[in-house]
Amino acid sequence: MLRKAVARLRRIPGLGDRTGRRRWFQAAVLVSALGLAPSTWLWTGEGGRVRTVADAPAAPVAVVFGAGLFGGEPSPYLAHRLDAALNLYQQHKVRAILVTGDNSTTAYDETDAMRRYLTDRGVPDVRVVGDYAGFDTWDSCSRARRVFGVDHALLVSQGFHVRRALALCEAAGIDAYAVAVDEPHDTTWYYGGLREIPGAGKAALDAWLRPDPQFLGATESGVTRALADAAKP
Repeated sequence: MLRKAVARLRRIPGLGDRTGRRRWFQAAVLVSALGLAPSTWLWTGEGGRVRTVADAPAAPVAVVFGAGLFGGEPSPYLAHRLDAALNLYQQHKVRAILVTGDNSTTAYDETDAMRRYLTDRGVPDVRVVGDYAGFDTWDSCSRARRVFGVDHALLVSQGFHVRRALALCEAAGIDAYAVAVDEPHDTTWYYGGLREIPGAGKAALDAWLRPDPQFLGATESGVTRALADAAKP
């Protein structure tokens, strides 16, 4: 089997001689470099704004990105994001929380599950604002700015995702820092990291083209009401 595979490779035009192999190798390196360039951009460009709950600066709003449901309740990764946002709220580092997730069908409602998780743990209902059309990270960032009027925020997600969220929210016009939720480096973590490779490519395009989100809709005053409530004596 191995001999046959090598023989097939040698039959590729130009691959059977040393010069041809060198050209193929150079092409492979170039393709790999181009594929990893967006990830490099995110890691080198956004690292200075990634913090923990303990050292995150204060901001008016925390933005929590959806991460799936199990039986109608937040998945463990999503619950950990919500716990971090809850800690930020309890430490008075944020005054409102925008939860943005997928509610594309009546049977799947990330946003209300996220709202319920926070209100069950003591966050007043008026301080938790729901975005039901956060279908991906760009849509969540773009809608946070254009629909909810967020211009300064703390973004909450796992470490493998927060740099992409930072880049996209900054492209959408939001001055942001991110809180990286710590997780054990298990299978789920590595899978999430692998997904970031194509995700970084899409992020680069979104940051450059700045398309409209899949659903824009009218402006909403939920964040404004939440912050007004927080300002009451």
